[in-house]
Amino acid sequence: MTTLAVFVDVQNIYYTCKQGFGRSFNYRALYKHLSAQGCISHAIAYAIAPADDGQVKFQDALKHIGFTVKTKPYIQRSDGSAKGDWDVGITIDMLEIAPTVDEVILLSGDGDFDLLLKKINQTTTCYTHVLSVERLTAKSLTDQAQHFTAIDASLLI
Repeated sequence: MTTLAVFVDVQNIYYTCKQGFGRSFNYRALYKHLSAQGCISHAIAYAIAPADDGQVKFQDALKHIGFTVKTKPYIQRSDGSAKGDWDVGITIDMLEIAPTVDEVILLSGDGDFDLLLKKINQTTTCYTHVLSVERLTAKSLTDQAQHFTAIDASLLI
């Protein structure tokens, strides 16, 4: 059976699904779909530390589905800018896990991950797959992925 590792950039998926469809992403449908395709050895959701009960419940639901949830604080800088992305954490985890599985699935449309996929393609036999909102996904990312799946109504709430 094919072993899968799933990496979710929660902020990216949340905002692109809201912008692209005005709807939320259905993590339960994703997990069910991927479980039918292979054995999920890792399912990691990278999120911002919960600031309210709604976020706590959402992250608890992800854990119940089968995701490991990694959080970091949302940092508000004194100049008014903010920072809260997980790009480096996702990259480190994917580089460590890719050699141990048959396929990595990245849920993000962020073009910053194109070099990560290129490196995985060059150094492992792991198949690279991106799943995101098509019109909000960087072309450089889909160019590096061996497979791209566009989020559609079947993966929305």
